[in-house]
Amino acid sequence: MTATELAWFKSSYSGDDSGDCVEVATSPITIHVRDSKNTTGPHLALSPTAWTEFVGFAAVG
Repeated sequence: MTATELAWFKSSYSGDDSGDCVEVATSPITIHVRDSKNTTGPHLALSPTAWTEFVGFAAVG
């Protein structure tokens, strides 16, 4: 699945209207993360386990 085929949405962990937004898209085995200001740029592709660990770490900070 390519980045253009994914259904991207603004992460609930992003700030309100600060312009610093993270977009997330899910597929059956991967969670994709990208910068909303650079939608054609690179993005991260994480396993569900790695995503869960990342969100747990980010929530503490």
